[in-house]
Amino acid sequence: MIRALWTSATGMQAQQTNIDVIANNLANVNTTGFKQSRTSFQDLLYANIRPAGSETSEGGTSVPVGVQLGHGVKVTSVGKEFTQGSAASTSNAAFNVDLMVQGKGFFQIELPNGDIAYTRDGSFEVNNEGNIVTHDGYPLVGGAVGIDPNTHTRIAIERTGSIGFAIKDAPGFLPGVGQLELASFVNPAGLTAMGNNLFVESVASGTPQVSVPDENGMGHLIHHALEQSNVNMVTEMVDMIATQRAYEIGTKAIQTADTMLGQVASLKR
Repeated sequence: MIRALWTSATGMQAQQTNIDVIANNLANVNTTGFKQSRTSFQDLLYANIRPAGSETSEGGTSVPVGVQLGHGVKVTSVGKEFTQGSAASTSNAAFNVDLMVQGKGFFQIELPNGDIAYTRDGSFEVNNEGNIVTHDGYPLVGGAVGIDPNTHTRIAIERTGSIGFAIKDAPGFLPGVGQLELASFVNPAGLTAMGNNLFVESVASGTPQVSVPDENGMGHLIHHALEQSNVNMVTEMVDMIATQRAYEIGTKAIQTADTMLGQVASLKR
């Protein structure tokens, strides 16, 4: 019965972690490029009271089924699921630089310390130097194009990442002003989230493979569109109810074990 108390406690702790993950998913249901997380569990070590196949004391025959008592559950991972989010069209303004990756790949962002971070959030802005940056002012690698509103009338970004300008009093677009590249990873779930919709590589993710969009299995870009969060609210609500019920069952198991212990303690009276 003492074992039951600790076993139930591990279950409640695991479900508490699970509800934290679900709450974060729901909180980011409208976050551009957000990827939902999923909690994975494993059972803990077992106490082998009577190993299967052990011999009995009568005649040396082996028992077909042993006696093993588990010690509960633990959280093994909280991993991101990098499934594709739906597309949402944005403004068709002249210098709108919103981008979406359709398929595999991450935008590359240069951090203040010179390191490269990765994101699926393509809601970019144009800074005072005419370059493409994130909302926090971090430069998009390949986005230093120097937009000049006095000379340029419109920016166009092709599906292959090629950036072009429309020039005043000139027909068509001036192509090849800039070139964006995407990065992919063998194990994107191994990336380390650092907040602000950014990830950094880790030993688990592997090194980035960089390529032009729409080549070498990389996804292509969609201009004037953003990738929405891949959180499914219905699934999260169902998971939340199931988690709540599992937590309640844990409390009931603890109450039952405590009642049984109380009855044992009262036998001496």
